[in-house]
Amino acid sequence: MEVYAVGGYVRDTLLKKPVTDIDFVVVGDGIHFAKYVKKALNVHDFVIFPRFRTAKINYKGFQLEFVGARRESYDPESRNPIVEASDLTADLMRRDFTINAMAMSLNSESYGEIIDPLDGRTDLERRILRTPLSPKETFFDDPLRIMRAIRFSTQLDFEIEPGVLTALEGMTERLKIISQERITSELFKMLAAPKPSIGFELMSKIGILPIILPEIEIMKGVEQRGTYHHKDVFFHTIKVIDNIAAITDKIELRFTAMIHDIGKPRTKAFKEGVGWTFHGHDEIGARMLTRFCRRLKLPNDLMKYAQKLVRLHLRPIALAEEEVTDSAVRRLMAQAGEDVDDLMTLCRADITSGNPQRVKRHLANFDYLTERMQAVAEKDEMRAFQSPVRGDEIMQICGIQPGPLVGKLKTMIEEAILDGVIPFDHDAAQAYLEEHKGDIGGSVQ
Repeated sequence: MEVYAVGGYVRDTLLKKPVTDIDFVVVGDGIHFAKYVKKALNVHDFVIFPRFRTAKINYKGFQLEFVGARRESYDPESRNPIVEASDLTADLMRRDFTINAMAMSLNSESYGEIIDPLDGRTDLERRILRTPLSPKETFFDDPLRIMRAIRFSTQLDFEIEPGVLTALEGMTERLKIISQERITSELFKMLAAPKPSIGFELMSKIGILPIILPEIEIMKGVEQRGTYHHKDVFFHTIKVIDNIAAITDKIELRFTAMIHDIGKPRTKAFKEGVGWTFHGHDEIGARMLTRFCRRLKLPNDLMKYAQKLVRLHLRPIALAEEEVTDSAVRRLMAQAGEDVDDLMTLCRADITSGNPQRVKRHLANFDYLTERMQAVAEKDEMRAFQSPVRGDEIMQICGIQPGPLVGKLKTMIEEAILDGVIPFDHDAAQAYLEEHKGDIGGSVQ
């Protein structure tokens, strides 16, 4: 029985990149060999997929996948292959790109030898993506490879061979047979790349954006009336994503950068004497995210995180350009909560002006606002803001039972602190409650 490490492991090893996922091809019964490995390693995290003749093992942070050498054929209406046993060469020929069609022998007589029938190693050195079979056949059989081509080009900063690029442009409609989960997975791998804008420009060029991200597609274009013009929101957006990617790997923040201006196309208007406006695009964009995130099959916690930052992303700009009060700073911090640092990172990344002096001025304003927030946080511990008078104490002071009135009184205290009427102090909050408890409707003694 012959065993080879294949695909991404070989590619990334040659590129000297760290690897935690290793795929093994077994010339024979891959599941049988995986059971032998499971026993030898004494592991319990073991899953078998009989239909695809594969098995997976999770071992000390490594994802190991075993499969018998195979060839595949496809139904035109599905990307799920019909699998038949085969030899190593046929197995490598069925893969998406030549750089993923190399194998490394794990057999004693040829241990470490690279098997490269399609010259993938040369393509690695040339930094180019080429398909083992004809590009049209490759992408027609499995349209997810369209997204993978863009993702690999983005991750590795590789060129797509011209013939492959032409085939991609003619196959975009085939993406409609791919599950949303698989498309979203590739999209997020693209967002995790060092420079995600490469992928977005490719998706735009190939014609994929209208199919998978129509809300991003309609950001494209510049309009001008008289001396007034607005910059292309699409290119502004991908610049913001790159700005975020340059300073943080946090995928939630990169995603939020992608959709932070999603409401602009719906709110674009021209006002004589003023120019182009996008009033309310922050709130409209936040509302749009409910349907957008559900379509992309994203978790609710990511949706809520993005909605919060989209709603608030204009607030620091406004505060930084005016005489900011402590109460305004407190309110922003209370609304942003633990995500206030991410909000400020997004705001800084949102400055894409080509005017160096304007950029310098905006960044200085944000630095000042950040200093004010730090000062307020240190002064009254607002980062974990809650009323210093708790619910049970409110009920005792006011002689009321549990119910909505307790929440209203607690909010009254919090609003007074946020507005700077009273300090963030228990005794001051209690005195304010006793003085103003009658201001709230309900049976308060």
